[in-house]
Amino acid sequence: MVSYFFEETDFKFKNRRLNNAWLKTVAGSEIKKLGDINIIFCSDNYILDVNQRYLQHDYFTDIITFDYCEGDVLSGDLFISVDSVRENSVFYGTDFENELNRVIVHGLLHLIGYDDHTDEDIRTMREKENYYLEIRSHL
Repeated sequence: MVSYFFEETDFKFKNRRLNNAWLKTVAGSEIKKLGDINIIFCSDNYILDVNQRYLQHDYFTDIITFDYCEGDVLSGDLFISVDSVRENSVFYGTDFENELNRVIVHGLLHLIGYDDHTDEDIRTMREKENYYLEIRSHL
């Protein structure tokens, strides 16, 4: 089950049913099942606090993923800074919704087991993100 929360933001997330179906499709395509996924939309300051408190990182980011997966069941918390996503959409010249969907699937890909530490990992992640964004456009 996917649950949505909002911390220190007025942002309203639309198309929850579509998003849930999409995430279930992504999980199934990777031979996984959706467990409990919490998507927490928040401000830059909120995600900075999470980053400092739990990861000892002193910087802003667009997403932090906490993995609670067991076996093939995907469970976790996706903290998403709406502020950073908005800034990134301007920086990368894409619309906000597309960038937000990219960040959401990025977090799910981390839960599936993909990483982004090396250039090759980053390339693989980007290819998967693009592939699943294309699938979303057909749902």
